[in-house]
Amino acid sequence: MALLLGESHLRQLLTMRDLVPLMERTLAAFSAGRVLQPVRTAIPVQEHGGFLFLMPAYLRDAGAMGLKAVALYPGNAARGLPALLATILLYDPATGKLLGVLDGRLITEMRTAAVSAAATKHLARRGAKVVAFLGAGVQARSHMEALLEVCRPVEVRVWTRTRAHADAFAREVADRHRVAAAASATAEEAVRGAEIVCTMTSSQTPVLRGRWLSPGAHINAVGAPRPDWRELDTEAVARSRLFVDSRAAATVEAGDIVGPIAEGAITDAHILAEIGEVFEGRHPGRTDPDQITLFKSLGLAAEDVATARFAYERGRERQVGDHLELD
Repeated sequence: MALLLGESHLRQLLTMRDLVPLMERTLAAFSAGRVLQPVRTAIPVQEHGGFLFLMPAYLRDAGAMGLKAVALYPGNAARGLPALLATILLYDPATGKLLGVLDGRLITEMRTAAVSAAATKHLARRGAKVVAFLGAGVQARSHMEALLEVCRPVEVRVWTRTRAHADAFAREVADRHRVAAAASATAEEAVRGAEIVCTMTSSQTPVLRGRWLSPGAHINAVGAPRPDWRELDTEAVARSRLFVDSRAAATVEAGDIVGPIAEGAITDAHILAEIGEVFEGRHPGRTDPDQITLFKSLGLAAEDVATARFAYERGRERQVGDHLELD
């Protein structure tokens, strides 16, 4: 009998305070070779403007094995549906027995933000207080919660193409987190002078220009999960000390890296390290307060499986969730 954990269950079980250090440990294990995980399989569903991604992983140290299936449909907002829908299957590595079926949308949302927060903790300049969000959707909200675990912003700026969405997000940040927040008229206005910049859009063309970045800025680039999509222009990438979650994935999936390499502006060597190497202390990360640092996040199956295993164990402990009988 498997444990079924829906979004309402997971909201009772998962917190950013738990997930930020969990993602640090998980990515350190990944970069040390203690995780078995292929680059995700991507299947375009061209007739409907979507993609199906399959993401398996086995975490040796954590005793966790699982698979996430993701449907990414950027046009779903017009249908009143989330752009990303996902399900995670969790297995017992010793027997292959199905342990749990979990909602993957919330796990993806939270673990993505937790990884960005961990990267910010290790790469951003100490005392950074001004944060810019390009994008005002679920990832922006989740990132705001996660960043509060690692820094104390005093000013939040937000830009998105729909001004009403930016205004609503700014009000939410001010009311919920008691942080001064305001919508910016342009992406440039939001970014200039910001010390932490988070890009979380569905854009397929750059929304962040390198010339806007101030010395010492740190960027978390979360969107553009396809090789032909971009959130950052070439100058932004070339100016930055670049860190990724997976070298193997970044050079084939991340348009923000694939594009500049194809243009000849950078080479593979521009990737200084995987962020797990920084978490484990094998790479120093930022070495000067004026350096611009960039963490390009694609999202790894290991993050999903580690989070699913954590939620499964806590669900059993607290008797949260439903039981699923497949016989």
